[in-house]
Amino acid sequence: MGVTRTPLIAGNWKMNLDHLQAVAFVQKLHWTLKEAKHENDSVEVAVFPPFTDLRTVQTLLDADKIEFALGGQDLSAHDSGAYTGEISGQFLAKLNARYVIIGHSERRQFHNETDEVVAAKTQAALRHGLVPVICVGETSEDLEKFGASAVPVGQLEVALEGVASGADIVVAYEPVWAIGSGQAATPDQAQEVCAKLRAVVADKLGADAAARTRVLYGGSVKSNHDTPFTPQPK
Repeated sequence: MGVTRTPLIAGNWKMNLDHLQAVAFVQKLHWTLKEAKHENDSVEVAVFPPFTDLRTVQTLLDADKIEFALGGQDLSAHDSGAYTGEISGQFLAKLNARYVIIGHSERRQFHNETDEVVAAKTQAALRHGLVPVICVGETSEDLEKFGASAVPVGQLEVALEGVASGADIVVAYEPVWAIGSGQAATPDQAQEVCAKLRAVVADKLGADAAARTRVLYGGSVKSNHDTPFTPQPK
């Protein structure tokens, strides 16, 4: 019997919207989806506000019984201690966050996060019962030198080192070359890479985990490309 994966739409706000703007945004998103007859059992919606918005958004979701999942945009590899400005996975868990983004291309580029740092943060997320949204992807230089799948596959292999079999994760494939460049991966290109990423999950965490893991596409799309959010293996 096959495993049914509930598609996931994850909205990363990046460094946008203060906590007051967050209230209006979440309410509008909720009303818009409600008018569109959205059913959360069919497609899960998760929002990833800035850290300063998380408590406000959590309170709103609880008070208005809005079925959005909440996530953090990053977390520390450490659980506590003298790490000024860092956010522990424990703090996110106490806010009922379900997800946390790890290894986003902007963190890798602007904050020099290595594959090893991403692996440590993945372990930290799992320690606190959070589902890591592990971001992988290649730059235009990587694409030219290694091809489309080599770098993201290698990144995911390192991120999953030491992760227990059967762990619950999400993988987000974001080809850096397709972000804001006017270029976009075709559905076939995205499917091919995502199939190889799912094979890594199967090798590291087992076939059952691979079958239920959502693999998201996070690059640019064009209107004439019907690129799915949750690509399936070929």
